[in-house]
Amino acid sequence: MTQTTTRVLEPSDLGAALAVLESEPVANAFVTSRVQIAGLDPWRLGGEMWGWSANGHLRSLCYSGANLVPICATPEAVRAFADRARRAGRRCSSIVGPAGPTAQLWRLLEPGWGPAREVRANQPLMVTESPSADVAPDPLVRRVRKDEMDVLMPACVAMFTEEVGISPLAGDGGLLYQARVAELIGAGRSFARIDDGKVVFKAEIGATTAQACQIQGVWVAPEYRGRGHSETGMAAVLRYALADVAPIVSLYVNDYNTPARKAYRRIGFRETGAFMSVLF
Repeated sequence: MTQTTTRVLEPSDLGAALAVLESEPVANAFVTSRVQIAGLDPWRLGGEMWGWSANGHLRSLCYSGANLVPICATPEAVRAFADRARRAGRRCSSIVGPAGPTAQLWRLLEPGWGPAREVRANQPLMVTESPSADVAPDPLVRRVRKDEMDVLMPACVAMFTEEVGISPLAGDGGLLYQARVAELIGAGRSFARIDDGKVVFKAEIGATTAQACQIQGVWVAPEYRGRGHSETGMAAVLRYALADVAPIVSLYVNDYNTPARKAYRRIGFRETGAFMSVLF
């Protein structure tokens, strides 16, 4: 008989948790980067890490914080995580992760947690290890300086509001969001083309590990769209990422955003899987 257990992981479980996370370095880049920095202490991590073990071996994880994220989750593990999530009640603003486990998790939670504000069932995961020679990087895209926070912030708010459907300034007045933007600028992972004090293009490298990194927050000012800035800007960010951060660069995109998917393919990305997001 297989003996299974589900529990909140402790700092002493760090090695075993990282082994699970690093078994799928691209899909797990976001959570892996958080754990490598903060460990498994819930206060530092910003949430609990749940572990599902079979016969004493840690097999699957689920991060439970601002997001609920199933990680390397088998169907049995997903059922166990859903049971724990139901008992705890919804505390997250979204469920996000690989499409298969996330869809199963949402099917189990929807009767008690639904309806969702929006379900994005198919968000292609795209990766690349080398830039395309067909698109020249925009030479004006560069790292954002710390003294340009006030210039970048309106573009970040516009991007978030367009993408998520609500403003990041709601609730706490945007303090947490501003802190995250400042953190990325300070780490040298925020990139933009700024012409005459206005952001034309921007993107961030939001998650980094030694194996992979993830680009997020891609945005072009509305009046500059349709001119190729997303391609040349992303080509520039991709060059920075591959040279300075990790050997594999990833991102995920909404399946209905056909122009973005075509643009990412032209600069060297290919689709290797799919994520799913449930927004509350």
